[in-house]
Amino acid sequence: MAALNLSTVEMKAFVPARDFELSKRFYTAMGFNIAWSSDDLAYVHFDDTSFLLQRFHVPEHSENFMMHLLVRNVDDWWRHVQDRRIAEEFGVRLVPPQDQPWGMRDFVVIDPSGVLWRISQNTEEIA
Repeated sequence: MAALNLSTVEMKAFVPARDFELSKRFYTAMGFNIAWSSDDLAYVHFDDTSFLLQRFHVPEHSENFMMHLLVRNVDDWWRHVQDRRIAEEFGVRLVPPQDQPWGMRDFVVIDPSGVLWRISQNTEEIA
């Protein structure tokens, strides 16, 4: 019997958007690229990370949805978000970088739909 090839290529989350066009502008302002978009779905990426933004919003879902972006330098990302005036431009909530007990330094961005993003950097070696 031949060996099974169970290798994976990638995994993407479907991120909800209350106002699809506003969310696309928000993620573009954050530095993401929109490689493709239809009326209801957009392929959003930054370097080798990506997600699918969808025209879908149920408040209970969106406000309990979380994304985690692992970066090389969280303080540079924080400066990037500050320099682009993301909070002022989009009326979103930001929580400044903090060292977390789980071995990461991160900050929080809550997008225009209520999705909570943790933008993080490892501070401890992960086994």
